[in-house]
Amino acid sequence: MKATTRSHGTFEQTLVPLMFLTPNLLIFSLFIIVPAIMGLRMSLFEWSILDGSKFIGLMNFQDLLHDSMFWLTLKNTLVYVVIVVPILGIVALMLALPLASEGGGMGVFRAIYYMPTMLSMIIVGIAWRWLLGYDLGIINYLLKLLGSKPIPWLTDGIMANVSLIFVTLWTRAGYFMMMFVGGLQAIPKTYYEAAQIDGASSITTFRSITLPLLKPIILVVVVLATIEAFKAYELVFVLTQGGPGTSTKFIVQYIFQAAFQEDKMGYGAAMSVILLIIIGIITLFQFMAQKEEYTNE
Repeated sequence: MKATTRSHGTFEQTLVPLMFLTPNLLIFSLFIIVPAIMGLRMSLFEWSILDGSKFIGLMNFQDLLHDSMFWLTLKNTLVYVVIVVPILGIVALMLALPLASEGGGMGVFRAIYYMPTMLSMIIVGIAWRWLLGYDLGIINYLLKLLGSKPIPWLTDGIMANVSLIFVTLWTRAGYFMMMFVGGLQAIPKTYYEAAQIDGASSITTFRSITLPLLKPIILVVVVLATIEAFKAYELVFVLTQGGPGTSTKFIVQYIFQAAFQEDKMGYGAAMSVILLIIIGIITLFQFMAQKEEYTNE
């Protein structure tokens, strides 16, 4: 019996794609992999810009166990993630459903909804701070003209969180909407035509056709939205500066405070490692849940 030889592909099939990927791989390694390794190493040191570094092993991680501010900011971050991610996904999908069709000026509306995502988070925070300010904010000024009392959008703990969630939705929903639009446009129209012939209602069609075929897009949206929510910093800092008190102080702000304001780089790196582990575990569970759904089907 003649042995079969396995083809490894031509030059164009193997080396050429690698050549095109090399710049991206170098950039990814330089700005992601190398800093991550350096951060992990730094977390094992008492690292100061002024006093240098001293190896202390896992002492930074042990100190985190007794740091009440770390646990408070982590709790605030988790609450924000749990609330923002589902609402963001639902709002983005609801926006995408009527805008997935071609023609009728839908492209204009998609551009309008997507436009806020192109703005810097710092610019968004400054703009909404002008709108939501208690004494000088435009919205409260209009409320006063109408005879209503001003609302403490940013000076009350609950209202500050509500305002932060709303601004997050305003600035990020369009980005994830475009992902859903792409997924909706990829669904073959014949499925909907067959459902219509069978007399299926709009709700049944959405539940039996649209949602199952959008599961890969939903997974991507949930994972990306989760990572973004855990890393929230610029918008939060500009809009509320972590206040009032510590009601909107998130973990990334505390990492920045410890590393750059208190000059405890190693301690900040340790918190970054913990944050990386939490994001990795949550993302892994999301992929495992998606895989289990496909297996059951």
